[in-house]
Amino acid sequence: MNERKVLTSGQRRVLLSTPAGWLACGFGSGLAPVAQGTFGSLAAILPWLLLRQLSWPLNALIIVIGFAIGVWACDVAGRALGVDDHRSLVWDEFIGQWIALLPALLAPWWAVILGFVLFRLFDVWKPWPIRYLDKHLKGGLGVMVDDVVAGVFAAIVLKLVLVYA
Repeated sequence: MNERKVLTSGQRRVLLSTPAGWLACGFGSGLAPVAQGTFGSLAAILPWLLLRQLSWPLNALIIVIGFAIGVWACDVAGRALGVDDHRSLVWDEFIGQWIALLPALLAPWWAVILGFVLFRLFDVWKPWPIRYLDKHLKGGLGVMVDDVVAGVFAAIVLKLVLVYA
């Protein structure tokens, strides 16, 4: 298994040569030389600003569809790279970040910042069951699921802060 943290130029070409690769690397945000997950999470906020204009049910539908497409895209991209969950595959950060920001749809601007920080905290810290899922699920589903759970945890904490702040 290739555990390289930074992609070679050949791996970049392979990744960017398909729609699945483009999506899996978060439209290029996952190609940062360091902190790929953070760059992916930051990049996810840009389309979320448009999604924020939609209703909660439409946001949920987009997240479900984005998750399903992400399982496929991350699986294809991971196989092309020869790694189950390479750091450059950040579509999972997009979906996790969007889940984390669901409580911020009708909240003040600072909730977006807090939602970002909370999601990154849970994504990096990986409390149970996130760490378990990260270690035991493979392929595109494995790439996506741990960040979905991190997003749910972050959304719960953000909602509690918004209710009790």
